[in-house]
Amino acid sequence: MADRLTTGGTLRARSRSAVRWRARYRAVPWWARITVVYVLARTVTTVMMQGFAAVQSANSFTAEHPSYLAFASIWDGAWYRVIATGGYPSTLPVDAAGHVTENAWAFMPAYPFLVRGLMLLTGASFEAVAVTVSLVAGWGAALVFRRLVGRFLDAPRATFATVLLCVAPTSVMFQVAYAEAMGLFLLLVALLLAVDRRWWTMLPVVLLLGMTRPTGLAFAFFLVLFLAVWWFRPAWVREPARPTLRSALPPALVAVVSGAVGLAWPAIAWAVTGVPKAYTDTELAWRSSYVGWGELVPFSPWVEGFAWWLGWPGGWVAALAIPIGLAAVGVLLFVPAARRVGLELRLWAVAYLVYLLAVFFPQSSTWRILLPIAPLLAVVALPRSKTYRVLLVVVALVLQWVWLYANWWVDGYDWTPP
Repeated sequence: MADRLTTGGTLRARSRSAVRWRARYRAVPWWARITVVYVLARTVTTVMMQGFAAVQSANSFTAEHPSYLAFASIWDGAWYRVIATGGYPSTLPVDAAGHVTENAWAFMPAYPFLVRGLMLLTGASFEAVAVTVSLVAGWGAALVFRRLVGRFLDAPRATFATVLLCVAPTSVMFQVAYAEAMGLFLLLVALLLAVDRRWWTMLPVVLLLGMTRPTGLAFAFFLVLFLAVWWFRPAWVREPARPTLRSALPPALVAVVSGAVGLAWPAIAWAVTGVPKAYTDTELAWRSSYVGWGELVPFSPWVEGFAWWLGWPGGWVAALAIPIGLAAVGVLLFVPAARRVGLELRLWAVAYLVYLLAVFFPQSSTWRILLPIAPLLAVVALPRSKTYRVLLVVVALVLQWVWLYANWWVDGYDWTPP
């Protein structure tokens, strides 16, 4: 009897302790919880990157055993440094055959110009400023992401979706000298404004987004899809009423502006260099080492990429990853449970994937390029099982290490850029 009383008292004490812990947790503002998650995730990633930097041999970007900031500023970071310190070339570099070679025009100006301005203001190095901008933008992206998915999910699920964003294999982008963190932050703000129907507020965000990452045309297509679905209202759409011409005008205008921004950068490259196809020829230079020189034919790159990967020993794994990956995304988009995460998020994913299928050549950068469909993590976060959630976080961290090993770490002549 005494043992049972003791056991019962212990259980009640534990229960009261758990209740108090939950009460304290709920008293912490949501943004503070997300900040803690973000800092912990970035700390884990920093440890991984420091481990790779410690064994990094000398390469075209750094000396051996580089510091964290130097290691975090390689690959495209080197191009952003060129733009931040010297701007864009007025004459396109060409090879012996007259083909345009890799150059700074492939990169949008908002991120490197912001870094340049902060360098002049603070006197800090490119590496310090560029990585800091990404860290702050990544933090902002995590906060906005939590608010965005919180429009559709309960608080625990929305928080777990944000945890997945913070530990995702390509979340390394939140702490390196790349424009991805800034671009994702702006994209999530634009999607949140779309969900809230704050179209006019979205205009400056869309303008800046289109000059940070090449997503202007994709976002315009998203708005066109949204207007079409909103107008015709199929049975699975929960919009309360069909729009009027007056209510449809603001998103239509934002779509036009976004599309114009998407076309503006190629026009600017043409105006500065005098070459009509300066931007597209520059982009094609990056895939020439895979499939040679050619023209940009919409929707052909993925067919070419599939064939190219099949031609390499063991390349069938990468080749099969293309249709399997698209099928997995399709499941996330169209499984019945996906309707809980909002029409806007699903239509954005469709629009962005169609854009990628039209213009992007699948190679090692594909995983980074898929970061803008991060809102689909809201679907992945729906199950409540603790075992499922812990397993997902562990798998994400393992894949983060794999991604760093396969793409970021420079191993001799490395043809797998992140």
